[in-house]
Amino acid sequence: MAWFTRQQPARQPGAPSEEEHRVKTEGLWVKCDNCRQIIWRKALDDNYQVCPKCSFHFKIDAAARLRMLFDEGKWEEFDRELVSTDPLEFVDQKAYRDRLAAMRKATSLKDALISAVGLLNGRRVHICSLELKFIGGSMGAVMGEKITRAIERCIDQRMPLVIVSASGGARMQEAAVSLMQMAKISAALMRLDEAKISFISVLTDPTTGGVTASFAMLGDINIGEPGALIGFAGPRVIEQTIRQKLPEGFQRSEFLVQHGFLDAVVPRTELKSYIARALEFFCGPVK
Repeated sequence: MAWFTRQQPARQPGAPSEEEHRVKTEGLWVKCDNCRQIIWRKALDDNYQVCPKCSFHFKIDAAARLRMLFDEGKWEEFDRELVSTDPLEFVDQKAYRDRLAAMRKATSLKDALISAVGLLNGRRVHICSLELKFIGGSMGAVMGEKITRAIERCIDQRMPLVIVSASGGARMQEAAVSLMQMAKISAALMRLDEAKISFISVLTDPTTGGVTASFAMLGDINIGEPGALIGFAGPRVIEQTIRQKLPEGFQRSEFLVQHGFLDAVVPRTELKSYIARALEFFCGPVK
C-alpha cells in the first residue's frame, strides 16, 4: 500500500490529540524578523526582547520599558486620567472619538504615553515612555501636556528626566493643536536646561516626524537603540522627493551616530546601566 494511503495509527488512550498538542505548544516559539531563526519565547523574554542569535531588537510596549529601567520594575504613575477632547471633531475612516475609544480598550491606556517616577539604580528619576500601539505613538495635546507636567515636576523636585520615544510623529487628527506641542515641550525643556537638570533622550524604532523634530533630539545625551529608524520624513518619501537612492542604512541609528546626530547606540540589555552612568556624570553620585 502506498504511504499516502496508510491509516494513521490509533491514538493511545489518554494521549493528547494533535490539536491539543498544538494548543499547548502554541506561542512558545517566535520567529525572528531579522535572521528568521526560531527562538524560544522565554529566552527572548529573559533577553529583554532581543534576539539571542542576531541581536535584533523586537518592539516592546511602554510598560515593558519602564519595568526594564526602574528598580524592581516599580514606579508611581502621574497624569493617567488626561484624555483628548477631540477639539476638531475629526473624522477620517472613522471618528477620532471612536478611534481613541478603541485604542484605550486595546492598550488599557488613556493616551500614547506613560509618565512615571521611580528609582533607577537607586536614583529618583522621571521617565516618560511612549506607547507605539496607541495610534502609532503619535503626539497630541495629551502627550504634550503630560511631558510638560513631567518637566515642571522635575524642576520642582530637582529630578532628572528620561524620555523613551517610539512614535510616528504628530497626531494628524489634532492638526495644529498637535503641532503646537512641539514648541510647548521644547520651551519647557529650555526651562529644564536653565535649571541645570539633566534630560536623557532614548530613541527607539521608530522615532519620526514631529517627535524627532522636537523633544527627542533635545537631550543632554541622545541615545539610539540598535537598528532604530530615526528621522523626520521616511526614507521612501525622501527618495521620491529627491529622486536619488539613499545610502545603505540611511536613518538607522548606526548611520546617525556616525554622522553626529546621536551620541551613542546602546543595546537594550545595557541601556539601564548606561543611563545610570550618564546620570552619575551629570548629577554626581546617588546621595
